[in-house]
Amino acid sequence: MGLDLRICPACGELAERPAVAGAVLTCPKCGHERPFRKLPLFALTGPSGAGKSTMGPLLAERFAGEVVLLEQDILWIDALRDDVSAFRSVWLRMAAMLHQNGRPVVLCGTVAPPEFEPLPERAFFSDVHYLALVGSPASLRARLRARPAWREWDEPRIEEMLEFNDWLRKSAPDLGVGLFDTTDVSPAATADHVERWIRARLPR
Repeated sequence: MGLDLRICPACGELAERPAVAGAVLTCPKCGHERPFRKLPLFALTGPSGAGKSTMGPLLAERFAGEVVLLEQDILWIDALRDDVSAFRSVWLRMAAMLHQNGRPVVLCGTVAPPEFEPLPERAFFSDVHYLALVGSPASLRARLRARPAWREWDEPRIEEMLEFNDWLRKSAPDLGVGLFDTTDVSPAATADHVERWIRARLPR
């Protein structure tokens, strides 16, 4: 069977809204049923400058052979920038494909539950766990201003990211998002915290 869980291996129909019961997919056209690996997805989120990209290599080394680390920005391309919902859907489909290889995905990128939870592809995952790295406005502003020019962090864009940081801090409890403040914490200590958070939620 193909790795794209939306496509029925029996009749080839593409299901825009998958019919999922437990870990079984049912084709809406021919009724073909197939089991699939339904694993948790880990979303390491937070504002730019809080340390998500720094975590990628550190966590990849610690979890080699156990989970797959991916950075969301690699697909932030012109073809998807005009449709953020499509961008999120593509990431969920890719993560679900990778899960069929038996390893959970840790997706590092700026996202919040309201952007993932309503999507049809959410049905491919047993859970989506969210941990947000946040920071003080002063620390985030300094880190973003220090980035190279090609990343295009002007003052309006920085202020927009600081607003997201503030919104996350206030909204996290209601959204079921964990928070970890990296303002005065070393990358290694942050990686320790994230590693413990992931391991506590991995399937046994």
